[in-house]
Formats: sequence, structure tokens, C-alpha cells
Amino acid sequence: MIDLLSNIDSPQALKHISDESLKQLSNEIRKFLIENVSKTGGHLASNLGIVELTLAMHSIFNTPKDRIIWDVGHQSYVHKLLTGRKDLFHTLRQYKGLSGFPKRCESDHDCFETGHSSTSISAALGIAKARDLNKEDYSVIALIGDGALTGGMSFEALNHAGHMNTDIIVILNDNEMSISENVGGLSKYLNRLRSDPKYFKVKDDVEYFLNKIPAVGKAMYKTAGKAKDSLKYFLVPGIIFEELGFTYLGPVNGHDIKELKVVLKRAKNIKGPVFIHVLTKKGKGYSYAEKNPDKFHGIGAFEIESGNVIGSNKKKPSYSTIFGKTIVDLAKKDTSIVAITAAMPSGTGLNDFAATYPNRFFDVGIAEQHAVTFCAGLASNGCKPIFAVYSTFLQRAYDQILHDVCLQNLPVIFCIDRSGLVGNDGETHHGVFDLSFLSHIPNMTIMAPKDGHELSDMMRFATTLNTPVAIRYPRGTNDDFCKTTQEPIQSIKSEVLLNGKDVCLIACGKMVQIAYEAAEKLQSENIFATVINARFIKPLDEETILSVCSNINHIITLEDNVIIGGFGSQILELFERKKIIDKNVALLGLPDQFIAHGNTDELFREYEIDVLGVMNQIRKMINQ
Repeated sequence: MIDLLSNIDSPQALKHISDESLKQLSNEIRKFLIENVSKTGGHLASNLGIVELTLAMHSIFNTPKDRIIWDVGHQSYVHKLLTGRKDLFHTLRQYKGLSGFPKRCESDHDCFETGHSSTSISAALGIAKARDLNKEDYSVIALIGDGALTGGMSFEALNHAGHMNTDIIVILNDNEMSISENVGGLSKYLNRLRSDPKYFKVKDDVEYFLNKIPAVGKAMYKTAGKAKDSLKYFLVPGIIFEELGFTYLGPVNGHDIKELKVVLKRAKNIKGPVFIHVLTKKGKGYSYAEKNPDKFHGIGAFEIESGNVIGSNKKKPSYSTIFGKTIVDLAKKDTSIVAITAAMPSGTGLNDFAATYPNRFFDVGIAEQHAVTFCAGLASNGCKPIFAVYSTFLQRAYDQILHDVCLQNLPVIFCIDRSGLVGNDGETHHGVFDLSFLSHIPNMTIMAPKDGHELSDMMRFATTLNTPVAIRYPRGTNDDFCKTTQEPIQSIKSEVLLNGKDVCLIACGKMVQIAYEAAEKLQSENIFATVINARFIKPLDEETILSVCSNINHIITLEDNVIIGGFGSQILELFERKKIIDKNVALLGLPDQFIAHGNTDELFREYEIDVLGVMNQIRKMINQ
């Protein structure tokens, strides 16, 4: 049998392949994806589920002239394979290698960069309108998942698209599951469509029948119109999208290439906005991914035969696990504690809480803005809401944090997972801006634990405060960096871990251990450093910091956040307020740029905030 995939170097090659050969090609692509992602890690299940749909799209449309916008973008692997990047797949998500998301610098076929959900329809509508204004002629296709469709931005875009009535195609890739089970009324509506699939032929038959009714004058015509509107509520699937101004086609079998091509051709020739409902199976073709799509949504390197992650460390709990255990323990003692997630109960560690206290657990779907204001409402009436959220996704709710929580000084606790550099997902997923966009908001208290023990203690302390609190912690395992007896936190106090005369290292969060290890190693060079675990980014423990720094001239701040507006800036502002001008201060953190994807250790080395980099900075400062 001919190896078809090896001969595909552009989407044009698909134009001359039969539907039967495309079936063979889909099997080859699945095999290729499983073999390659098992080595690099990545988003496997979503890509296995979209093979036929991607092949059909590239068979009917002509990128890069036609524009395909991928919502989130983690399901674009097949698209990358078909657009000349097959030979680079061994570098997927590796430092300076192929991105796991669409990147305009990689290919002309990637017309818009994505990484967060619910953005594709808005972007596609903007592209389509620019096409119209420029009097150009090409198709614009937005691909969106059923999970992303629950995001409010999607509805804003659908509403606007129906109003604009421009040519645009929205394809709903409905695999019945995002990262976790979908929630909400829209999910239930889609379930009804799946369970009773009336294809677009039904709609055509109904309209054909109504058009045959003899119309005697305007009155009869209006009557027929009313009858049509009444009947279609019973007979036409996807009526919610029809009412928004779209022509609805589907549901369609997302693994039947022939059927997909027929529907896509039809959509291409329909004027105005079109909505295609495609049913797919997440993880299709790999049994482990089909059975556990959440595990294989985003996975590290794994053994193909067993589906087990390679080198997973089960001895050390992750910060997410520690958070999950702690919130359950706190909730046992305090019945006012409730937990909120935006479609990430497993990733944030809330599964046990959801099982133990189902009436106090709320998954709002992919709707971070709503989640924050929902928390504000809970807090305004006696509850203690704890919102577990990834740092990169909290960015989407900045106004709600400021306007609905902090302005009213409501006791909402933000437990911010995946803060700092998170690795292979790259620019869109690094949590390196939270300190900067939270620090300037009045009433906000910000903490960063140096280890899992301190995370638990900070969560306990946060529940005693009657103010907004943010606790940020990194992705990955906890190293139990307990270098002191760790008295329970009772107030806004930092801790001094080492005393030295030459330089003072003031660090927060993950950077505390790096600072401590650098200081220990430099002792052999007769360089002695003080190490302060700041604990609190806002408000600062000014008393301890000023006291310790009073007799030390060289001061270095360390953070895994962008330097602009971050923790180091807080220290500089403190010195400025206190008129301290005789100190040599260096800020270590991340530069004013978006950080590319790559292994976290590689990125820490690249930006010289690993142990060796910190040691070099200390030597340089002292020698100067």
C-alpha cells in the first residue's frame, strides 16, 4: 500500500485524492500523531478527533487564500502536517521548535495566532469584514469547539455576525467534551441535537413544502411566513443559530469525509453566515485517548503500548494536588467556603472537593469573566469563594477583578495555578503577567508560597482575611523546600532564610529556592548572601525588608514574572518612598517580551534566572 502522507507537502495535493484514499490518509495521520506526540508530548486527543474534518476543509478550501481560524489552536496539528511542516514535527513544543499552536511566523497557512478559547469567531468576522472592505474574494472559516462555544465572547461574535450578514462559515467541532465535561444550557441544547440528528435535508423539505402553498395576496403570504416560523421550531435543528441569523447545517458525522465535503461545498456557496455542526469523537483511533480524553487532552511523553506518561513522578505531589487537599480540609471546618472553576476542575485540583461538597462546587464553563463576578456575588452574601484558575486565563477577567471584586473589597480568594513559566505551551500559556496586573489594584493582597507547605498555610491565612486575596503558585511538583520551622502565618510577615553580609536576595514564590541554592553554592567562594522569602508581594513586609537591607549595599530581587510592574518594582518603589538611594539594586525576572515555548529548565537558563544565572548575577554585582 502506498504511503500517502509522505507525498503530502501542501493542501493542494489533497485536491487529486479520492475519498477512499483520504480515509487511508486519515489512518496514516493518526498513526503519525500518536508516534510523534508520544515522544514530545502535546495535545493528542483533540487532534485525533479532527483528522477527517481537517482533511475535508483543506480539500474544499484553498489556504492560504482562504482563511481558517482555529479556536484555541491546540487542535491544529493535522493542519500543520498538511501545510508543509511534517518534517519539523519531532521538534513540536520543543525550545526553538514547532509551536503547538498556530503561528504566523511558521506558515502563511496560519493566518491568525490563538491559544485561549472563544476567540475564533470574532477574529474570523474581522477578517471577513476586511475582505469585504478591500473588495476581495475568499472564504473565511472559524473552527470552534463545543467547550469554547460556552464562552461569552463566542456569543458576542455570533450575535454580531448575524447582524452584519457577511459571508462567514463557523464550524462547531462538537466532541461532547472540552478539557472537562461541558456545563450549561448550551451544552444541554447540543445534547438534544446530537440525540435527535435532523440533517439539513429536513430543513430543505420543510421550506420546499411551505413554498408550494398557494399565496393569494399579501395576507396569505404573511400567513405562510408565520406558519414557516412555527413549523421550523419543531422541525429544524439548530434553531438557536438560525435565530441569530445563520444558516444551520447539521449535525454532520465528523468522521465521514464524503459527507463533510458535501456539506462544506454547500456552505461555501451560501450567502451570509453559515453554521456547520460537526460531531466528532475526541481521541478517535487510539483506545487510551478515547477512554481518557481528559488525560490525553494535554499530555507529556508517553508509552504508546500502555498509555502511561514516561517519567511521571508520583512520589511528589503537585501544587495543584496540595491546593485540592487543602481546600477540602478547610471546607470541613468552614461551611461558608465554596469552590469555583472555569471548566478546569481536574487541572486545578478540585475533583475531590467537587465529590465531597457537590453543593458547594461550581463549574461555570469557559467563562472566566462570569466566574469572577459570580464569586463577587457569593462573597457579598456571606460565602468565602475560592476561584481556582490558571494565571494565563485569569488575564481574561481583569475588569471583573478590579470593578466587581476589589472596588467593593469583597473577600474572594484567587488561587492562581500555573503562574510563572509553564513550558511547552509557550506565549499564550505562560503565567508571567499576574503580579503586574494585580499589584496596582487597590485592596488586593498578593502572596506567593515557596513550597507546598507554605501554600496550604497561605490558603488558611487567606480565609481569615476580609479582603480580596491572590495566591500564585507554579506548575509542577512541590519540592518541600522547608528550611525553617515555619510558624503559621499570622500576619503580613516575610521570613529570613539565610543571613549574609555581601548581598541580599529578596525572592518570591518559586524563586526562593533558586535564590537559596545560589547563596549556598557561593559560600565556597566566600560570598555570603542574605535570603529573604518575601511571601507577600502586596502589601510588602516593609519592616523586615528595610531592616535587613539597611546594612547591605547589594540587593537583588527575584521573580518568575515580567520585571515591568512586578515584584522588583514594588521593592524599588518602597526604596523610593523611604528615600533610600545608596543601594545597588538589580531586578531579576523576565524581559519585556513574550516568552517562547520550551522546556521550563531551558527557559530559566535562557533568561538567566536559574541557579547558575543568579550566581553569575551576584558575582557580577559584587565585582562591579
